[in-house]
Amino acid sequence: MAKESKKRSRKISQLPNTLTLANAGLGLLAISKAIDALARGADQALFEQNLETACWLVLAAGIFDALDGKVARLTNSFSDLGAQLDSLADAVAFGVAPAIIAKVLLEHEGLTHPRIHFIAAAAFALMAILRLARFNVDTDEEDDHSGFDGLPTPAAAATLVATVLMFLSLGGAIETVGGEPTPLGRGLELLPLAWRTAMTQTLLLPFVLVMLPALALLMVSRVRYVHLATKLTGNNNKRTLIPIVFIVLGLYVAPVFALFLFGLGYVGVGVWKATIRRSKGPGPGPGPATGTSSGPDPN
Repeated sequence: MAKESKKRSRKISQLPNTLTLANAGLGLLAISKAIDALARGADQALFEQNLETACWLVLAAGIFDALDGKVARLTNSFSDLGAQLDSLADAVAFGVAPAIIAKVLLEHEGLTHPRIHFIAAAAFALMAILRLARFNVDTDEEDDHSGFDGLPTPAAAATLVATVLMFLSLGGAIETVGGEPTPLGRGLELLPLAWRTAMTQTLLLPFVLVMLPALALLMVSRVRYVHLATKLTGNNNKRTLIPIVFIVLGLYVAPVFALFLFGLGYVGVGVWKATIRRSKGPGPGPGPATGTSSGPDPN
């Protein structure tokens, strides 16, 4: 009985690391789909299909990234291996994969020179890696897990790929559920194609290029961001159900548009609060970024 219990405990303790590896695997698959999209660039429908899949894979990786931390806490299976593995997985799924997806879109649309596209994408990936490495060293496990210094890498990745998905939606490629257009999809169909083309080419496409270095700088900044999982699920306050209900409804009615607005809102609120705090003068600085996964969460 003791041996069986020990084996079962060992298997459970490896579950967070398995979820972390799934996170990395989805990131690698997203990179593969982005490369497939570029290889099939001559066929617009195949290009959009592969790029859309790559974006959703990055978002799915975020679910596994959240789950591994929850499971690690439930099973009390924290380890140095888990912490390092979590950082490496996040570097692939939320650093390299989104940067490649954005670069593929910019290359396909021919926005500017390929070297500019590379520099912007490299800035995003490298700052994500730097953030993960820095906070692996600086994380204080005794902090309250209420927030992060700097934009978390999963949030930066989700905001970037949601913008790419929005670009595809305005082109009429997606915003469907079960093959049927969402209410937003039906609304987009009412807009003249020339308007949608203008919005994608003159607004969203340059916005993707600007977002790459902007999000990169926010990831290594000291701008304070709340830990959403803790904020929404860390207490028994019934009022936390209200935003959860609206988020779920938004994702059902218009998933791409909801993700796009939510990502921009999360990034923007952090910058806005930091601006207000700076205008009021210096105060006591917050602690280092916090959170937990299969080890300290360096997101």
